[in-house]
Amino acid sequence: MAQGLSYKALIATSLRTNSTNFPQPDISNGLVLDSEALMPMILMRLNQQQGDYGMRETARRVKAGAQPNQSLIDGITVLQALATSTEPVGCRELARRVDLETTRVNRLLKTLTYLGIARQTSDRKYRPGSGMTVLAAQSLFASGLLRRALPALEQLRRFGHTVAMGVLWRDNVSYLFHAPPNMPETDALGRIGLYPATRGGIGMALLAALDDLEVEETYAGHDIPGYASLADLLDALEEIRTAGYARLRVKDELEQHTVAITIGTPVYAAIGLSGWIPTAAMPDMLQALHDAARQIREAGKDRGPELGLTDPALDYRVAV
Repeated sequence: MAQGLSYKALIATSLRTNSTNFPQPDISNGLVLDSEALMPMILMRLNQQQGDYGMRETARRVKAGAQPNQSLIDGITVLQALATSTEPVGCRELARRVDLETTRVNRLLKTLTYLGIARQTSDRKYRPGSGMTVLAAQSLFASGLLRRALPALEQLRRFGHTVAMGVLWRDNVSYLFHAPPNMPETDALGRIGLYPATRGGIGMALLAALDDLEVEETYAGHDIPGYASLADLLDALEEIRTAGYARLRVKDELEQHTVAITIGTPVYAAIGLSGWIPTAAMPDMLQALHDAARQIREAGKDRGPELGLTDPALDYRVAV
């Protein structure tokens, strides 16, 4: 028995071709089509797709098998936009930033406020609440990444260069540690907000750890800072994969570069050095970075017994 299904989104992606002799259904009004009549057309078209495009579409369908929850995605999108806002932001402005309906963003903000993750100001704008700070602190404590990495990062500062560690979030890098020469270690923690991944060596190293499909999906329909096209970016990432590290010029004068490598399998972070790094100095810089990455990984293996709920570190009754 045929079921009435809306295939507007499916047709838009699957029934796209340069051929003019294949019938194109009218979907301009979001028609609800009969599945038995439509599926043969879809299968025929998919069978016609060849080469890289066909493989990309197959990969997209496999990834779609993860069954993402759109409501959760929207909530996290609003949460992240609020977290990166340096000033209180109104509902309409936030909706514009994340490209969602104002009524939907309003409901999500009300929910986040109810949970204490957001809070409303006297002029009815929103800013991060104490719950967001708690989430950040809990995640840093649970992962232990920053705590394990600090000794290795401090050792890298002997070269007199900027030392950094970052993680990738979509098309941006969040720097957990960014220390120019002579900056106190405590000032280097979380001092920089989100930074375009394609603008820095750490971001490029992290992007190179993704496959081309993920990179394409990340930048689909968006400008790519520093690159004229997606093809140019993919070529640059392939060079990084071949070399095993990223080396990005950061200033036109002299030999100012950022050199970065990734940490972990699968990759979860990247570390880098930035400053006057001529080609002759590259072996020493790379060796130091690999030693630091190994130290961070091994520190993760040597964490010892996991903390139990009765440990003082997790007991709020004995907290200061």
